[in-house]
Amino acid sequence: MYYLMIIALMLVLPIGSVLTEALAFHADASWIALTGKWFVFWGVGIRLALAGILQVYTPRFTSETLQIKDPAAHRLVRELGFGNLAIGATGVLSLPLPVWTLAAAMCGGLFYGFAGAQHALTRGRSTNENWAMVSDLFLFLVLAVYVGINLTKI
Repeated sequence: MYYLMIIALMLVLPIGSVLTEALAFHADASWIALTGKWFVFWGVGIRLALAGILQVYTPRFTSETLQIKDPAAHRLVRELGFGNLAIGATGVLSLPLPVWTLAAAMCGGLFYGFAGAQHALTRGRSTNENWAMVSDLFLFLVLAVYVGINLTKI
């Protein structure tokens, strides 16, 4: 289920949304604008909001996934969840508030870049950590290109 969720939120849904809006609805927006819009919504917004909800309401799941069995870690996991919810909410709200897209891409992109680097530096990564690393770094690159192109227009 974890792998399907990553593939859906990082590839299938954003790319499907870009293609649907561009081809079926004949959007006037550029491919770059559509890519930013939909990768921010699905990859930053929905993915981080779902992660945040899971971490806030079931911190035990995250802490035990990290092999931390001490219940005291649940407070820290909840705080991580609040951060994920905040970034995720910004990504979700970028759909009705398009002026937020660039800021959500910058914030979410930095988060994924740092998280991906942390995974890359971890020795003996699990399969789940490898999936997280690849998906984090992939989204970081997509968002970095989007941000870079948009910052040259300012």
